[in-house]
Amino acid sequence: MARHLLADEDEARIEIIPMIDIMMFLLVFFVMATLKMITNAGITQNLPGNAVPQEEQKIDKLIVGVAADGTLTLNGAPLAAAGLEPALRQARQDEASKGQAQVLIAAQKQADLQAVMHVADAVRHAGIQALGIATQADSLPSAHGAIR
Repeated sequence: MARHLLADEDEARIEIIPMIDIMMFLLVFFVMATLKMITNAGITQNLPGNAVPQEEQKIDKLIVGVAADGTLTLNGAPLAAAGLEPALRQARQDEASKGQAQVLIAAQKQADLQAVMHVADAVRHAGIQALGIATQADSLPSAHGAIR
């Protein structure tokens, strides 16, 4: 009887956890090896180059100045408010052969916001899509949110 108990204890056990670890290691190894083989099996291509650089597209900026008293300037030349849109249309047509026209609104700090918006509307009515507003950082907002 004592011999029968000893025989039961000597029976081998199969451990599952180490076997799962080894299988996961083999899986990762073969996946990485396969990925490495796939990139080497690709077709190498000799793509053509460009020896002649492309011409840069010339973009002229039209600067519309808005003074504090509401007077307008186009590239430094004084301009009446009624003549702004026709001047911008003419500039857009002139720029059509060269590239794209851009307008930059440079308003003084004390300029009326409505005057700036009239200039922006005239730019859109003239058919120019590229519009920017020049700014200058002069002070940071205070703790109360108001600019000093």
